[in-house]
Parts: sequence; structure tokens; C-alpha cells
Amino acid sequence: MAELLGLRDKLKERALGAPALAAFCLADNRLNLDVYLDGCRRFLQLFEGRRGEVLQVEFLRLSSNDRLLGTTLDILPHLKHLKSLVIKGGHARDEFGSCQHGSLTSLPADMGNLRCLTHLDLTFNSLSTLPSCILHLSSLRVLLVSHNRLVALPEDFGCLSKLTFFSAMKNQLKDLPRSIGDLAVLQDLDLSENALEFIPEEVGNLHNCTELDLSGNCLSSIPDSLANLKCLRRLHLHSNLLVTVPASLASLPNLSRLDLQNNCLRAVPPEIQTSPFVRLRGNPLGETEPSPQADESSGGRLRRLFLASGEDSFTVTSEGCKVILACGIHFYFPPGAASDPLQIYFRTLTPDPQCVKLQHHDVLLSRVLELQPHGVKFQQEVQILMPYASPQTLHQREVVVRTFSGQSWSDLRTRVEQKRKSKKHVAHCSVLHFSWFLVVSRLVQNECKVPIEGTLLFSSVDPNIKVTFPPGVTEQTRTVKMQVLPVSAEELEEITADAGCRASPLLCLSQDSLMDFLRPVRIQLPLPPGVTGINLDQSRLHLLHGDLQGQTWDDITSQVVLEFTHLYAVFEVTHFSWYWLWYTTKTYIGGIAKKVYERLRMYQVNFIALQRKKDPEQVLLQCVPKHKVDPVLKKLQDRYRGPEPSDMVEMFEGEQFFAAFEGGISIVMDRPDCVDGRLSFTFYSHLKNMKEIYVTSSVDRKDQAVKGQVSFYRGAVPESIPEEASRRRRGPDSLWLVTLPIKLPRLKPRWGENPGALNGFSFPPLNLGNAETGYLTQANLLSIARRMGADWQTIGLNLGLTYQQIERIGYNHRGDLDKQILDMLFSWAQQNSEDPDCVSKLITAMKESGRQDIADEVETIIELGRQKYRESIRRVGLEQDSSTEDSAIAMV
Repeated sequence: MAELLGLRDKLKERALGAPALAAFCLADNRLNLDVYLDGCRRFLQLFEGRRGEVLQVEFLRLSSNDRLLGTTLDILPHLKHLKSLVIKGGHARDEFGSCQHGSLTSLPADMGNLRCLTHLDLTFNSLSTLPSCILHLSSLRVLLVSHNRLVALPEDFGCLSKLTFFSAMKNQLKDLPRSIGDLAVLQDLDLSENALEFIPEEVGNLHNCTELDLSGNCLSSIPDSLANLKCLRRLHLHSNLLVTVPASLASLPNLSRLDLQNNCLRAVPPEIQTSPFVRLRGNPLGETEPSPQADESSGGRLRRLFLASGEDSFTVTSEGCKVILACGIHFYFPPGAASDPLQIYFRTLTPDPQCVKLQHHDVLLSRVLELQPHGVKFQQEVQILMPYASPQTLHQREVVVRTFSGQSWSDLRTRVEQKRKSKKHVAHCSVLHFSWFLVVSRLVQNECKVPIEGTLLFSSVDPNIKVTFPPGVTEQTRTVKMQVLPVSAEELEEITADAGCRASPLLCLSQDSLMDFLRPVRIQLPLPPGVTGINLDQSRLHLLHGDLQGQTWDDITSQVVLEFTHLYAVFEVTHFSWYWLWYTTKTYIGGIAKKVYERLRMYQVNFIALQRKKDPEQVLLQCVPKHKVDPVLKKLQDRYRGPEPSDMVEMFEGEQFFAAFEGGISIVMDRPDCVDGRLSFTFYSHLKNMKEIYVTSSVDRKDQAVKGQVSFYRGAVPESIPEEASRRRRGPDSLWLVTLPIKLPRLKPRWGENPGALNGFSFPPLNLGNAETGYLTQANLLSIARRMGADWQTIGLNLGLTYQQIERIGYNHRGDLDKQILDMLFSWAQQNSEDPDCVSKLITAMKESGRQDIADEVETIIELGRQKYRESIRRVGLEQDSSTEDSAIAMV
């Protein structure tokens, strides 16, 4: 206790007093603190105020994203009764919405004295070595160290003699200690998504192993000793480099799944190939080994990998490969691109306007693709093929792949094609490094190198536009880029309401140097439509110069010398920007040009708010470009109903907007896309600006329906919104766009008036299982529910609930974790009470969710039930194992 007293002063500094701890659930010696952002602070306060109770805790869950984790770890060795400890990361997210690893890199050495600890979960942390204290945990049965940075396991790892479940997936392991074969009672071993090149023969000593996952490694072979695993049911070997597999695997008596997909198998033993439980897709079966003289660039001879939607990595070797993702993205790694086996990680991300910076008149056509590891240089260029939304309404533009270097975005040389069968559009690019990628449509860009001798640059959009660089215009060669935006007379008349107003195409010039040109550069622009050098009234012609952001437009007609031909106007400048010829009777033309420029960047859209017919609490919100409204509504009309689309409004590409539910309707506020109670969107004209969300109401709907509404508001938007858009706003919020009605009908009784209220819930009495295999009673389910904590959503998904069902439960009981857990568990139990396998499904779901501790509890309850059943039938002489003679004697 002296060490505990020594911690007291440190805790007083950290805890800032001990406030009321009523919010803590310290029942049944359990503490689930990973559901709080400040869980460690609460633990320290609880330890200071109720130390005796904390020292008796048996089940503890903490977040390793907590900044006070270090101080909390110093206390853990003193929790001598601890049976289950979870210190997981992944509770914080980065700017792209992905889970962040926790800060845990080691554990106190004294934690090896926790003799009662049977379950330890250190998933999603920053461990590079396995803490040595773990090897002293003599009672440890379940160990999870997935999603860390482990490069090796200790040589004496096999001393964990009671270990039944071990997961080290998604680390950097290259080999395994031979002592792993000493884990005599190990049942489940997951080493997927590592860099293993060799599996020791001793793995064949794991005679109790039922599931072995070695997928996503660099294995070219597996030991014959795997045929000794007579209890093995599932063997996962997909996404390796296997060239051969032992035929003896097909004779494993309990094997129900052998996954060999995406390897290098050109032939497999007949016993394996004909087995119904074997998966072989993605192997070059039947293909001959290429000769050394064969053309190495031939893509048809490369190994092909087909990745399912749940996978996020694959391995590339010096032989190269083709990779096809479930989302349609393809990669081509030519032979020699990677000198050593390299693990590639990928993910697709929702574009964030804070990170994805679009230029004026750019249109986003895809999600963001991130490829890791960043910074690794390939020996040869890797090809990336990215599908993108069809730009059918975009003319005189080009599609490019844009990449982010970590500091700025740049465009890659891109080739596009349309697939014959699928009609999908695909963008091709080649890179030597991996980072972030996306597809955009931009104004056609013409560029050239300007040497000292000078040169000439034409526009491919309008050949009448050209720029002449005279000799001596620069001292060093520089790159010049040209973009042209055509403006039709109809568009101009619609925006300005002036039939006599005309304008030339918009010309944008830029260069890679900050220095002005040494000599004037000569620019030729076509005269506005309907204007010629013969009928030209020079007093009505204006040459405008705009800044790069198009915010200010200055009339520079009097500052340059304008020359005219029958069709063109010619002038000279020494620096570059936007240039625009206008022909009008208006005097102050700069303000009109600014308004027209901004309107050219805007899209006319409508908002829709529909409710699912079978579930009115599920609301679909979408912002749709005007020309797509009818097709979208036609697709949704069978499943949704709702009001007519909103009036037309105008939005910029990449503009943020928000949806706010009002009039008694609300949503959960702790969603990552919820800002100040409003749901955040970003408008991209060629992507789906759609979200489905469950809504609820604080109004009692047993007696009446709730008539509310959803209003849309502008968010972050470029400055100087056009005057028309400003005039259409009304209401107290100056950023208001539109409002649409939402109606929630009266609630139908969900359950009858039945006994057994559970924290506000009422369910019919239920028992899961049967007398022979053992029951799970309502009391047992309550005990299980109290232990779930923040894992309830993962458990629910593994039980077979849909994501929408999980989301709805969360929304209906927002802020009340206990009710969320009870609703999920008892709703599932009610629906599956007649299923004879429901208990085994519950145990499997717990294991798949990383909750071996709960699975053990359920198995203990079931085993106890079986014992009681056997004892009861033994008392009446009905035990199945009794012999006929014994039965006859009993009858006498």
C-alpha cells in the first residue's frame, strides 16, 4: 500500500477534487470508462474518492486515446482482482474520419503480478514490442494485440500455457517463435495482415486449434505439419504468395473452410480442388510458368488479386501483380516495381472541403483514395485506374487525376476511357509514390515552355485565342498555362437580363514564375458574338482584368493599346491573370462581370426530404442538381414518400450546407457529421449528396402524430454570394435556403403489457436454448447486457442486426447506453427465441466482437445448465450413458 499512498499526491493534482460520481456504473465490480472522452480522469477521481471499491474491480475498460492514460496505468497493478482489462485505441478520428491509434507503447512491469487476469485487449495501439509483463500473466486465456506495430513476438511466448485465443492481426510480424507450438490449449489464432514469410513446423502442435488465419501475409509455402490440426475447422490462407499447398489439408476431418484465394497457385492437388469448402478464385490455375525470356511487361501473366469489400490491404512482390478492389479501382504493379515484399494499405474517403481544395470551375468526380505507405518509391511506375462519375453535362473540359503530396495538390498526366461492357468511365495515371488521389473535371489546360527565343501558345478549346511570346521575353525558361471558359450569349442574357450585352470567352493565363515578363506578351481574343471590326463601337468595348480568385474585375481598356481586326482584338501585357472582353452600354462593368463570373460557377439544385414507407422514422435527405431531380425521384418512389422537391436554389461546387430538424423532430447530436445540432453536407454536383438518418421526437407520439420540418442552411461558402441568392433568403437565419415538412405518425404499441420491466422496457418472458443444451434466462441476459459497454454495436452487427437497425437503436436512446444495450440484446433475443442455435450464435458473436470474457460467461452458464439437466435425468434413471443392465437393476 505504500506505493498507493505515493500516488495520492499525483492524483490530487490530476483529479482537481472528487466531484459526484453518480454517473459511474460500479455495479458487479465492473467499470466501462471507454465510453467517456475523459474516462481516465473519471477513473482517477473515482480511485481518489472510492478507493476500496476500485481495488475490487474485476472488469475494466479504458480508452488509450485518453491523455491521462499514463497516470492511470500506474494504478492498474494494484487491482489484484482484475479479470478482464481492455485498453483500446480507435476512439478518436483523424481529419479523414479514420480511427487513430492509441498512445499505449508499454505496460508497467508490475502488471505481471495480476494473477487473476484472464482477458487482455490492447487493440489499436502503438506497441512495437510485446510488453514483457504479459508473459508473467499465468492465468491469461485471451490476448488481443491487433492493429499495433509489433515486428516480432518474444522467443518464450509459448509460456502462456493457458492461452485459448490470440489475435495479432494487422501488425508487422515477419516471423514467429518456435515456442508458439507450446500453446497446447490454443483454439483461435489470428495472424492475418502481417509480413510473415515463414511458418515454423511447431504450429502443427496446436492440436486444439479450431480456426487459423494467416491471410494477407507473404507466405510462399506452409508446413506439412498443419495436417496434424485435427480440430481445425477454418483455415484462412488467402492473399499470400503460395505456390503450393499440402494435399493432406483436404483430409482434415473437421475442416469446413479452406480459403486459398489470391495466391500464386498454378496447380493444386485434386483432393483440394474438388473439395466443396475450398476457395480458389484469383489464382493462375492452369497457366504455365513464364520463361525468363518472356516479356516481363505482359500484364496477362501477372498474378491477379480480387479483394472483397471488407479487405483493406494486399502484398506486392518483385513479380508484380494486378489488383482489383471491390469498389472498381484497379492497380497494376509491373515486375520489379517493388524489390522486396511490400504490404499496401488502401481506403476510400468522403471528400472533406477542408482538405480537398478545388480550383474555380473544377468539378469533383470521385471519392478520395488513400494509398499507403506514403513516401515509398517504386522502382517502376505503378498504374492506377479509378472509376469516376460520368461528366455528360460537362463540355469543353478534361478529366484528370489529382494527387496530394502532403502540402499541395497537383494534377497527373491522365488517360481516360469508357469500358465497353459496363459503360463506366475510368481514369488512368502512373505514379512512383503513394499518397491521396481523386478525379476531377477541369477547364481544358494548354501549356508550353517559354524559352529565351520566345514561342506561340494556342487554345485547343478556341483556336482563335493565342498568346505570342517575343524573343527576349524571359531570361530563363518558364512554363505557361492557358485555360478558356466559353460563355454563350444565352447564358449572359439570362444572368444580366440585357439582350444587348455580349462577352468573349474567359481567358485565364498563369505561369510558374513570380517575375513579370521582360517584354510585353501579345494576346489575341475573339470579339464578342455579333461584333465585328466593321460595326464595332469602341466606346462600348471593355477589356476587363480579374484577379486569380475572380473577386475583383478592373476595366483596363484605357491602360492598354487595343488593336482590332475584322474578328479579333489584340493587346499586350507583362503579367498574367483573367482577361475578358465585354461589349455593352453599361458604364460600371466590373460589378456586372463579377456577378456573371460567380453565377457561372453555381449549380441550380433542389432539395428533397423523403421518409421510408415502411419506417417513417428513417428520413432521406438529398441535394440534387435540377436536371437530375425527376430520375432520382423515379428511383425512390417505390420505397419512399414525402413532399414535392423544394424550390430551386443555387450552390457552389464544394459548398457546405446543413440540415436542421425542427418542430419537435430531432436527431442524435453526437454524430461526427453533426455540428451544433445540424447535419453537415458538402455539395458536389456529380456525387451523391445524400444521407439517410433516423429521427425521433421528444413529443409523446402515443396519442398524436408529430408535424415537424427540416430546414437547409448554407455553411462555409466563398465570399460575395450573388445578389439573387441573397434576396431569396428569409427568416431569422440569413443563411436559410429551404424548408420541407416531415411528419412522424402515431406510435403503435411495440410490446404488450407484459411483466418483467427492464429499465423502462417490457418484454414477454423468454428463455434461450433448451433444457438439454442449457437455458439463458432473462436474468442471464441482463447480466450479459451489463458487461457489453461500448461494444454493443459491434456485437449487434455480429448477431445479424443491420447497420440501420443499430443506428436507429442508438438514436432512439441517445445518451442512455444502458437502454441502447438492452434494446439491442432483448430485441434480438425476442426475434430468435425459437432458433435452436441462438445460444451458439450469441457465443460466436461475442468471440467475433473480441469479447471472449462474455463468451466464457455464457458457456459457463450453459455448461451449468447441462450439468443440472444430466443430474435430473440421472435421478430417474434416464441418463443416455446408462447401460441396459444398469437400467434393469434400477427397475428392480
